[in-house]
Amino acid sequence: MSARVIDGKALATEVRERIATEVAALKEEHGIVPGLAAVLVGDDPASEVYVGMKHRATEKAGMLSRQLRLPAETSQEDLEQVVHELNDDDAIDGILVQLPLPDHLAPRPVQELILPDKDVDALNPYTAGRLAIGDPTFLSCTPYGVLEILEHAGVQTAGAEVVIVGRSNLVGRPLSVMLTLKGRDATVTLAHSRTRDLPAVCRRADVLVAAVGVAGLITAEYVSPGTVVIDVGTNRTEDGKLVGDVAFDEVAEVASAITPVPGGVGPMTVTMLLQNTLEAARARRGLPRR
Repeated sequence: MSARVIDGKALATEVRERIATEVAALKEEHGIVPGLAAVLVGDDPASEVYVGMKHRATEKAGMLSRQLRLPAETSQEDLEQVVHELNDDDAIDGILVQLPLPDHLAPRPVQELILPDKDVDALNPYTAGRLAIGDPTFLSCTPYGVLEILEHAGVQTAGAEVVIVGRSNLVGRPLSVMLTLKGRDATVTLAHSRTRDLPAVCRRADVLVAAVGVAGLITAEYVSPGTVVIDVGTNRTEDGKLVGDVAFDEVAEVASAITPVPGGVGPMTVTMLLQNTLEAARARRGLPRR
């Protein structure tokens, strides 16, 4: 293996320690404890794990963590009422509704109800629109984590060619915009399943981000020597092993740096949720943000 492995878990620990210090100072100086509410509908096992991780991380950072667990048969009206109540709760600075929702529930109307100043998951169309015009409020947590990883690893994005494989609203689309903002200044190609000659497009990249949700899709054929490879994929094999979108062992022989799965981007997603909640607590009380 020739690539430097970027340790997202270690970076997440470092950033969370800094967040906890800032939370303690906010409480001591202003009497403010940032509050995050997570709404989980039903009993999806993966969602249970994610919400539990967020709860533990929030409490460890010194924040208020509120979990609202609703039965799978919860109606659209009742779910939206819960969001209204959280919007009105001054102790709550950030609201997230864990996806996926049960099939009978529509996520978009729920996301649109979350007040923009509490939209720490960055899924309200208003938040996405602010990002699109270059004046973001909150950054989507996983793409935000990717930016932190690149900065920590010393990867220069200004003038670099970045190829993102995957155009989801959670990762690919927002990340493509974030990387083109002033200060990042990358040239971005947003590739997907209909892209012609995808391996050739990927080989142009100085930075290649895999966020498509297909285990092992990105092989050495897709990577030029020296490319930085960021694997956002999280896939379960038949034997339950967690793997990314990148064929790690063979790509690591070609890339200059690479994130593993697990232990790469994943820990940073929860970390940046905490950062967004801290920023929301400050902004809602007229204090300067990070």
